Formats: sequence, C-alpha cells, structure tokens
Amino acid sequence: MPDIRGMDSEAVLERAFALHQSGRLAEAEPLYRGVLRALPGDFTAQLLLGILLGQRARNSEALDLLTAALRVHPESDLALLNHGNVLAALGRPDEALASYDRGIAAHPRHADLLNARGLLLVSRRRFHEALADLNAAVAINPDLAQGWNNRGNALQGLARLEDALASYDGALALDPRYIQTHNNRAHVLRRLGRLDEALAAADRALALDGANAQGLNDRGNILQDMNRHQEAIESYTGALAVRPDYPEALNNRGTARRDLMQLNAALADFDHVLALYPVNALAHWSKGIVKLLSGELEEGLRLYEWRKRLAAPIEARNYPQPLWTGAENIAGKTLFCYIEQGLGDTILFFRYALMAQQRGARVILAVQDSIQQLMRDAASGIEILGSTGVPQQFDFHAPLMSLPLAFATRLDTIPAPIPYLKPQPQRVEKWRAHMGAQGFKIGVCWQGAPSIAGRSFPLSLLGSISHHKDVRLISLQKGAGADEIGSAGVRVESLGADFDRDGAFLDSAAVMQVVDLVITLDTSLAHLAGALGRPAWVALKFVPDWRWFLNSSRSPWYPQLRLFRQPSPGDWHGVFTQMQAALHRVHPS
Repeated sequence: MPDIRGMDSEAVLERAFALHQSGRLAEAEPLYRGVLRALPGDFTAQLLLGILLGQRARNSEALDLLTAALRVHPESDLALLNHGNVLAALGRPDEALASYDRGIAAHPRHADLLNARGLLLVSRRRFHEALADLNAAVAINPDLAQGWNNRGNALQGLARLEDALASYDGALALDPRYIQTHNNRAHVLRRLGRLDEALAAADRALALDGANAQGLNDRGNILQDMNRHQEAIESYTGALAVRPDYPEALNNRGTARRDLMQLNAALADFDHVLALYPVNALAHWSKGIVKLLSGELEEGLRLYEWRKRLAAPIEARNYPQPLWTGAENIAGKTLFCYIEQGLGDTILFFRYALMAQQRGARVILAVQDSIQQLMRDAASGIEILGSTGVPQQFDFHAPLMSLPLAFATRLDTIPAPIPYLKPQPQRVEKWRAHMGAQGFKIGVCWQGAPSIAGRSFPLSLLGSISHHKDVRLISLQKGAGADEIGSAGVRVESLGADFDRDGAFLDSAAVMQVVDLVITLDTSLAHLAGALGRPAWVALKFVPDWRWFLNSSRSPWYPQLRLFRQPSPGDWHGVFTQMQAALHRVHPS
C-alpha cells in the first residue's frame, strides 16, 4: 500500500478517482486506502472506496464503508444509492429498498435512485410499483438508457409486450451496444411468437459479445421454438463452453436432445445438472419426462413429482390433510382430487378417480369449469366441483397426475376401462339428424394451443383425405385454426357457431359418437375420443408428449386409438402419407 504521508491527500484522492473512472480499479483501491489511513473517517474516501469495492463484488467490505460514510452524511444521494445496491447484491432486498426510500425522500427527482428502486422491485415481481418508479426515472432523465431497459422489464412482467418492446427500442436508440437490452428484446419477441426477429436480436447481442453465456442460452431457446433442435444444441454447447456449470443451459440442451430422440445424451445432461445441483427441480422433472417417454414408469412417475417444486410449481397445493400416497387405506375415507395442467390430462387421468372410488373412497374431484357437466355425466357417485372448489371436509388429497404413482402404475398395468366417458343421448340424436347418414364422416382437428410447439399441422394436409371417395370432413376445431376453413383448398364442413359454444365438449362428444372416424393431433380431443372409446387416429410429432410413449402405433391408455408418428422432426407429410394408405384399407374407394 502506498505511503502518502507528507503528500497532499486531496491530490491523491483526485488521482485515485481518475484511475477509478478509467476502470483501473486495482490501482485506485490502494490510493483510497492510503487517504483513509492518513485521514480516518474521510467521507469522500469512504464513499468512493465503498463504490469501488461494490464494483469488484466485495460487497461486505463495501457495505461497511458505505454505512460509515452515511454516518457522516446521512442524506448523501450517492451513498444511499450505492448502499442500496450493495444490500441488493448481498440478497437483503428489504434493507436495500429502505436505503433507496431514504434517498428518494431526500432527493425525489433523482433518476438513478428511482431507477435502482425500480430495478429491485422488478426482481421482486412488484411490477406495477416498479413501472411507476421507472416511468418517473426516464421522465426526469430521458437519456437514461438503463432506465428504459429496466422499464421494459417491468412492462414485460406485466405482459405488456408491445410496450416493453418499445421501451427496449428506446434504450437501444440511446445505446446501440447495450447487450442486455438486445437480449431482453429477443426474449419479448420470442414471447410474441416473432421468432425470426427474436433470433436476429439474439444474434445482435452475440455480435457484441460472443462469449455471453446467457445470450447463447437464450438463442438456443429461440431455435428450440423454431424446431431447429440441432442448432439449439450447438448454441447451448457454446454457452456451456463459457460457463460449464450453467444449469439452465444443461437442462435446455437435454430437452433439445430429447426432441431429437437422443435420450441417453439428454439423460446425461440432466444427470450432469444433478451432480452439480442435487435439488434442481427442473432437472429431476425433465429426467422424469424422459423416463416416462421411454415407458419406465416406476422411476418416471417418482421423478415427475418434482413438478411441484419447479420455479412455477404445478399443482403444489398444501392442505392440513395429508397427501394420499397409495399406502394409506382410503376405504370409507374422503379423497379430494383436483385438476392438473390441461383438459386432456383431466380426461386421461379421470380413470384413477374411478379406481379410488373402487377402493371404497368417497371421491370429490375439482375439474376445469368448462367440463364439469361432461364429467358429471360420467362420474356416478363422484362429486364434481369447479376448478377452485375445495370441500369443507376430506381426509386425503391428491392431484390427478399423482394418482398413477399412488396406484404403482407400470406400462403393463395401465388401467384402460374404455369407455369411461359417455355422450348425452339427446345431443347424439341432434347431431345425427344435423349431419345425415350419407358419406364416410371424419371429425377433424388440426390445431391445438398455439403456445405449444409441434401441436398443429396445416389444414391443407387433409386435402388428400378430403378427396377420398365419399369422405366428408367434419370440423371439430374450435378457436385458433377454425378461421382456416374455406381457405386451404380442403372441403371441411363447419358445425356452426353454436357447436360447443361454452367449450364444454358436450357437442364434441356427441359428434364423435356419430362420425365414423376422428383424425386429430395431440389435443384434448384425442383424449376425449379415447375415453369415449371411439375410433380415432392421432397425428404425433417426432418426439411426442410422454403420455403417448414411443414407437408403438397403439396407446395403452386408449387401445382403440391408432397413433401416426412423424418419421423425422417436422415431417407431417410422412404422417399423412401413412394415414392415406390406412384410409384405403378401412374405407376403400
């Protein structure tokens, strides 16, 4: 440490500050310390050294110095700002907010303090409060690029995606080399489904810093959404070259490898995460999905329980009553079961509520509001509640998708009591009269939820089937995709605006009873047809949802269903070539 005795402390401080501003932190630090040794308690030296140590991530030392500086000048804007920043970095957000609040109370038009508080509130998911601070920050200082970036983050948290994009554009207009903003912009564009633009934004960020592990990981996510799995793997591998212990990139690469049916490599990635972070819920859950997909239900169902510990937990409900694990005798007891994930899952796993009933339990089941009546029609003796319903009294509880584990299900013991749903007779007759008896009637659905990759195919692919002799295609499509009817060169009959107007599947179930065949992709309609025991063909992507397992053209859940699988990723033409050949066998022209 330099000896500055006999030297002008102010000149030393100026020299230290110049080095500090030029980024030469290691050279500035001993000069600040020399001033403090000569002038113990000097406010400026304590403040600047505290800021420097914060920049070097030596946050505990920085906190001591900034706290000491505030004892000298309790309302210093720079001391309060950096005091808050260091507390935030130390994982003490409430104290950090208190420090920012003190600063803003003393300096209400301080853009940097408002920006810092807004940034912390974003990290606490208090997006409305954060937006108020960040709006104020950029109103006071419109040239604050960081404020525009952070404002975009708050807007993104509020799902105001177009507004977030505009705010990020504002940040980039001020600082075109702002790497994090390019990354944030890519993230919003991905959420908006504008994948080509998202990839371009990610590439711009990486052009500025090709060794940015987060940017490489984010780029991989975009490529995954584009079904460009091999390129995604390369991007994740690039992220791991920069940061070998990056759990998100390892998990994501494992998922991409799974989507290319590289199952052993996928498991290796998930196991690598778990070797580094043994309680990483996403890795456990992802490994469970691969095991389930492979038909290894004993381990897969056990690992699938980690879904309740994900960052966004899936049906991790807590009640005073215990979770039913299958070990407890439920004869004469009340078991409360509840929905999980999609409508198709409720339909698929409803069979286990029936099995619990057969064990002597009184079963109460909460389902999605839209299918209450469908389930009541099938659930003799089971009380059906709406999605938020909770009985006043019960002995045990379980989400539907934990019941296969409780019943120790294996691939060869999957219960298939088909049919276990039934249509309403009066609706069947209504639709039978509406459609008439002529032709070979096929109910069709070609698009599922737009947010789920691989669960849609172009309506035009049904063209070869629609031109088959005497075939009539009857649309079961609701919502997204229904507007394609009449514009794809395929003859498809619409059942009108009143068809399943309330989304209850009551009309769908009745129509399925009337048609000769159902052709659908992996949507809740596939499960509806399966549970009704109706003949149906299901178009599956190359690596499907685990519920369909691998390789077989039959489903152990629904033995009468026939599965048509993509021969390679994205190859829907191959699926419909198979279907066309199969149609000639069941309905020769």
